Amino acid sequence: MTPRRGDGPDAPTFTERARRQQLIDATIDLISTRGHPATSLSAIAERAGVSKAAVLYHFSSKDNLTRAALEQVMEQFGAYVAERLARADGPREAIIAYVRAMIGYQQANRRQVRVITEMLLDDEGGTRLKTPGSHDTHGRWQALADLLTAGQNAGVLREFDVQTIALAIGGSIDGVIAHWLAHPELDLDAAAAELEEFTLNAIERRA
Repeated sequence: MTPRRGDGPDAPTFTERARRQQLIDATIDLISTRGHPATSLSAIAERAGVSKAAVLYHFSSKDNLTRAALEQVMEQFGAYVAERLARADGPREAIIAYVRAMIGYQQANRRQVRVITEMLLDDEGGTRLKTPGSHDTHGRWQALADLLTAGQNAGVLREFDVQTIALAIGGSIDGVIAHWLAHPELDLDAAAAELEEFTLNAIERRA
């Protein structure tokens, strides 16, 4: 019996899709525990229980496989945030939902956060981008800027430079997460509450 194909004759079969997902999962596991440089194709093959040739059949290089892993993580991250924004009742609430979702996803998905930091940040403390601008993957900062603009247009937020404030809020979130990754004893729930207060103080109208 021929394995079923998903979408048309040239699409991967369901078996191939499952194998690709298995390899991506193994890659995420290894990057999150060993780091990106130490995650070799041989190690991925061993973790997935397949041959190196089988890995190369689905992904022609380590770079292609690790990029696929990063893309999956970022897509899941974006979907998590978008789902919570959709529940928000108004512009102000949407911005708070954004802050909470950014923290919440990373708190619940530490392995995936390690993949992001390993692949986008340098090896000296995880504070500098390997490729400037790569943190804008999937329109992250623009999405926050759009929320801030919507709040200003609705008259519920003060006037400010949207790009600057979006970068300030995003940088604060990144700073807290970077510290938490290095010091997991940090109370991330309390930190999220402080970030929420910080954000409101930065954007709300002043008496």
